[in-house]
Amino acid sequence: MKAQQGIPSGLPAAHYYRANDPQWHWLEERDDPQVSAFLEAANQQQADWFAPLSPLEEALYQSHLARRELAVTSLKTTLDHFTFWNETSAEDDYPCWWRHPNRQPEQQECFFDVRARAAEQDFYDMGDMALSPDEQWLAWTEDTQGDERFTLWLKALPNGTPVQLLSDIGAGLCWAEDQTATTATLLFTRFDDTQRPDSVWRLALSLMEPDAANEPVLVLREEDPEFWLGIGKTRSRSWLLLESGSKDTSEIHLLAAHSPDSAPLCIQQRQAGVEYSIDHRPGSFYRLHNQAGAHFQLDFLPESQLGQPQLNWQTLITHREEATLEGVDAFSWGLMLAERDHAQAQVRLRRLLFDAQHSCTLDETLALPEQPCSQMLEDAPHFDTQVVRLREESFTQPPSWFSLDLTSGERTLLKRVPVYGNLQPEQLISRRLWATSSDGEQVPVSVVMRADLADQPLPTLLYGYGAYGEALDPWFSIARLELLERGAAFAVAHVRGGGERGEPWYLNGKMAHKENSFNDFLAAREALVEQGVSDSQRIAAYGASAGGLLVGTCINRAPEKFCAALLDVPFLDVLRTMQNPELPLTTAEYSEWGNPEEPEVAERIAAYSPIDNIKAQIYPALWIEGSWFDTRVSYWEPAKFYAQVTQQQLGSAPILMRTDMSSGHGGASGRFKAWRDTARQDAFILWALGLHSQASSTAE
Repeated sequence: MKAQQGIPSGLPAAHYYRANDPQWHWLEERDDPQVSAFLEAANQQQADWFAPLSPLEEALYQSHLARRELAVTSLKTTLDHFTFWNETSAEDDYPCWWRHPNRQPEQQECFFDVRARAAEQDFYDMGDMALSPDEQWLAWTEDTQGDERFTLWLKALPNGTPVQLLSDIGAGLCWAEDQTATTATLLFTRFDDTQRPDSVWRLALSLMEPDAANEPVLVLREEDPEFWLGIGKTRSRSWLLLESGSKDTSEIHLLAAHSPDSAPLCIQQRQAGVEYSIDHRPGSFYRLHNQAGAHFQLDFLPESQLGQPQLNWQTLITHREEATLEGVDAFSWGLMLAERDHAQAQVRLRRLLFDAQHSCTLDETLALPEQPCSQMLEDAPHFDTQVVRLREESFTQPPSWFSLDLTSGERTLLKRVPVYGNLQPEQLISRRLWATSSDGEQVPVSVVMRADLADQPLPTLLYGYGAYGEALDPWFSIARLELLERGAAFAVAHVRGGGERGEPWYLNGKMAHKENSFNDFLAAREALVEQGVSDSQRIAAYGASAGGLLVGTCINRAPEKFCAALLDVPFLDVLRTMQNPELPLTTAEYSEWGNPEEPEVAERIAAYSPIDNIKAQIYPALWIEGSWFDTRVSYWEPAKFYAQVTQQQLGSAPILMRTDMSSGHGGASGRFKAWRDTARQDAFILWALGLHSQASSTAE
């Protein structure tokens, strides 16, 4: 190893530089001890630089804890036989799950202590929990590594001994409805060599001898490497759904829930570019699909036609230009729909009632407390319920849960997340701006700040994602209050590639249209300055995962526009990753980014891939985070980017990287460690925005 000329000799990038590998591809060799040595050296560099900010990190962390309700009890959910809830004590990372027989609260009992499961693990993630139909057995999956490979466990409730059934499977579980006093069936997924869930299996359980070995039986295998398999069940409990999907194409097989050993039935063969979902009410199937248009329409099918060569789907809601239908939930009385207004970038819930002849007798949209906000239907386990739960929140209001009586229209507040400390929700203000992108498109930008500071340009943290059609709908953050109280504004650029303005917004920010995402983000930055919201010299950018790609590209192209950037488990080596089909996710991502085996696609990706566009220039301060066990964005992507930017940095701003050596893509497990990580990041952001020495204060 030889230090590269031009890099200060004390930096890891100088010490570990290899002249025969200027792209740092050797970092992909996980078993090379020099790889972990390099990451640890970068961690030490970060720790040394950060040492003066450690008191601020501690103050942020303690203040965050003081603002938050630490002892948390969830809402109770009443099933057929028992009422369930969980409780997390003030000092614990993980909850205990409780139950009592319906209408007998005095008989409550803890049936699953997640704290005890996690106690001996450096990392612990609960993949899924599934109660048997009779509510007397619990199956769950857990990951103790961070690599998203799960182990399946089973126990009799409340105090049975946990039995390990399988390892190296997917997270999701689903019970069939064939349970007897002695037998039951579980369905789960398995991976191929690239960690793609490519198969659904059923496991016949002997409830008399749960530790007896059973051989899983293959139910369905997906051969196309671009498709993933998942499992679900209709609320009616009549059908299991085996869902195969790529980023833009769907195919669903139905399996009778009471006879899971029957043959799956494909309800609609896949067609390239056609996405659909299925729900069920006795007598009817419902299909939400984009076959007739990009914004989706809703059809229904008489159940009596199932299995016939030609299915006569009938339209309930046609494709419309002004809104995208995003979801359908079936109940015995009708449907609840989620639809997104394109102009307002707002989701609304819509209720449809049907009579015995399937004629619509009521079509109403639920009221919103404010705009923009997030309103969503919480899980409702009972098919016949006339009382549903709603969850509502915004950038200024914490999450609140309401029960809505669909018969009387009465709304009852069940729970609101409390906020403690000096800065209260009523002291905040949220704005919706519109930025003009390079092609004239109007891009929504959300901003939240202290109301008493809203008349002046503020240091600003600008956040973006812009991929997979994911919508950054308004969300409240207690951790964010630490930034706001110290005088920062928080802004969200709702760039194309996300789903905030419906399906067209997504389609116009992917594949050949990906450039729109970057142009939108930079336009959002300009709008914040031009409209007097942000101080032009103090704007920091934040992007995680695919959002790291967004921010990394913008930092390469316009580094002078930002005083700093935080890249969290960022997708940065896009071209090389997409050229390696053996990596997890790659083949499934072709319909998002393109397949670089096509020369024009490779050229297009190379034009924006952050790691392929690093150049000698003045970069702003960079804080880069990776995870050793990350299977979605390999640790070497942030590591190679860090090394190469360090080589090309012509300015004096620090280029820092921290790799969590015990976690995966989701970061630290356990809420206290996650909050500590947030405090560390926020200390860097406040430093970058020039607010690190400012006393916390709120106007009277």
